[in-house]
Amino acid sequence: MSNFRRYYFPALYGLITYFSIRLLLDTVTGMKFWERTLGLNIIEISASIFFGYLLIGAHHYLYRYFDKHWAEMDYRQRVWKEPGVITLMTVLFQNIFMLPMAAFTDDGAQWYDVADINVIPLLYSLIYYGISRSNTFLQAYVNNKVKLQEVMNNQLQAELKFLKSQLHPHFLFNALNTIYFQMDEDVNAAKKSVEQFSELLRYQLYDQQQTVSIRHEIQYLHSFINLQKVRASDKLVLNLHLDPDLYDQQVYPLLLFPLVENAFKYVGGEYWINIHASLEQKRILFSVENAIPKIRMPAKAGGIGLENLKRRLELLYPGKHTFEINKTERTFSVALSIETEPVVYQTIITEADEDQMRHHG
Repeated sequence: MSNFRRYYFPALYGLITYFSIRLLLDTVTGMKFWERTLGLNIIEISASIFFGYLLIGAHHYLYRYFDKHWAEMDYRQRVWKEPGVITLMTVLFQNIFMLPMAAFTDDGAQWYDVADINVIPLLYSLIYYGISRSNTFLQAYVNNKVKLQEVMNNQLQAELKFLKSQLHPHFLFNALNTIYFQMDEDVNAAKKSVEQFSELLRYQLYDQQQTVSIRHEIQYLHSFINLQKVRASDKLVLNLHLDPDLYDQQVYPLLLFPLVENAFKYVGGEYWINIHASLEQKRILFSVENAIPKIRMPAKAGGIGLENLKRRLELLYPGKHTFEINKTERTFSVALSIETEPVVYQTIITEADEDQMRHHG
């Protein structure tokens, strides 16, 4: 296709231009160009072919000039400047190379000769410009969209990493503080807590852009809950219901954790926590409710953990989730619903990880 466009198309372009002009002229004048002398027709056809090569060559020379010197120009300016230059170039060439043929043949250059020679080649020239440059502008548009998407993805990834870094500082401090005091009272319990704590840290290393099965997310919650039980009062009542149908569903990691963490952080009053997870109509439902001390003045629901969770859900599940927070005089509850979807990427978990999770579950 490249050789055809380079070597053969200009000749075809010149012939199409010539015969279009001759067709209109013969229609107006009643002349039949095939009845003219063969030599005259050969001269005009040869000149038209030469004009085709010259004009197409000028087109591509200008394209290279545009791309080199106007690359940084505003797109709206290029939209009218490039066709303007092509128009001026075409008008100049057709009056220099084609108009003289009409002036020195037949009955000279009449008004209709000038009109046809200036309109038809210009029309074909602009059509060729539109077709040949459409791919360039389309490719530039696609490249700009890709670059914009890359910038947006980088920004989203940076924001996700920042949100992830804000999830657990107070929890890490509390866990280390718990283990510190366990060392004086029960070394074996402290070792168990360190083991669970290490599992929590390892889980946080999973890529936030890849999904894991809820089985592993729930295992993480179990480790967290076991650590919290060490610190919690004996009067804490924990009701935990996790539907086994959920285990093979995929979810982004550390989405459920802030809900459970928030419950343990603010539990009070009658001192109970209800955690419920189920799969209903292809939606993952996860809710956490906890008792709180009786309050007189309404307070802002949740903290930085829940605010970060809202933002992560907006980034990871746009239009595919609901997140509700309800607060009464004695209770605080959160409910999360996520649409299940086919998994494209999935974190690889080794068999050793699986065995260790089952062992500690």
